[in-house]
Amino acid sequence: MLLNILGPKNFFTRFSSSTKLLSVSVQRCWNSTASSAETVDLAYASYESTSDSENSSQPPLVILHGLLGSKNNWNSMSKAIHRTTGRKVISVDARNHGDSRHSPQHTYVHMAHDVMRLLKKLELSKVSLLGHSMGGRTAMVLSLLCSDLVASLIVVDISPAKTSPQIFSMATLFDAMTAVSIRPGIAMSKARKLADDQLKSFTPDINLRNFLITNLVQTNAGSFTWRVNIPALKDNFQNHISSFPSNLKGLQYCGPTLFVGGSLSDYIGKNDLPEIQEYFPLADLIFIEGAGHWVHSQKPEKFLEIVSKFLTEK
Repeated sequence: MLLNILGPKNFFTRFSSSTKLLSVSVQRCWNSTASSAETVDLAYASYESTSDSENSSQPPLVILHGLLGSKNNWNSMSKAIHRTTGRKVISVDARNHGDSRHSPQHTYVHMAHDVMRLLKKLELSKVSLLGHSMGGRTAMVLSLLCSDLVASLIVVDISPAKTSPQIFSMATLFDAMTAVSIRPGIAMSKARKLADDQLKSFTPDINLRNFLITNLVQTNAGSFTWRVNIPALKDNFQNHISSFPSNLKGLQYCGPTLFVGGSLSDYIGKNDLPEIQEYFPLADLIFIEGAGHWVHSQKPEKFLEIVSKFLTEK
């Protein structure tokens, strides 16, 4: 397996000879939508094989993470999906996250256009999309705006039909992260411990705290900061992140679509399917027992089985 990790200034890497050139229809799609949102360069990691067993005839799978996540959260699962299906997997950092560019704008339309820009630069005419939470909504919006780009769609524990009440607690987390104060020049391990101690007063959930602390980074000067753009996320959260865009009603993506929810999560419900199918007529909805919102990390084996089966059959 070959893993390429690329920042926003270094998009081009080795691609197999089977990579399709940008089609006329995709170029037209880009031209017709690019002016509606200012895009930023995205960092990504590419998982691909040099062996003859690679399923190079199938479109790559592009993975889009959730709010306050990064491509690194999907490292193990990306490798597993590639190993199981043979598909190239491209895991992407959203704007204001990970190693991607920061921007004061953070809407699903902007994020969908960012991904379009990346696919255009990589000369990919068709991809499958997998998105979790915020990334799931980005994947949905991209599929609705530019269906010619999307061979199939997998949405993980998020819905266009409802918003979980839990999501509004994120505003508190933004404030908690902003309030963390760590003196410069100490070891990263100690800084993480200090950050965890300060976040305990805001959330007792150690798994959530560990997830947030993956965003803690040390600058060249030795100070500590968050790599996510908290001010932009906080400013855009209520109006642009917490709910699905209402102005996309009437649009449809009619390709193969799978929604995967956690049985313990309230981000998506069984009663959501009719409204989901208004946007995605071919959508199926599967729940993984015992999983909450982070389905892929809480039940990785079952998640891999379901996703790999869908990608193999569709």
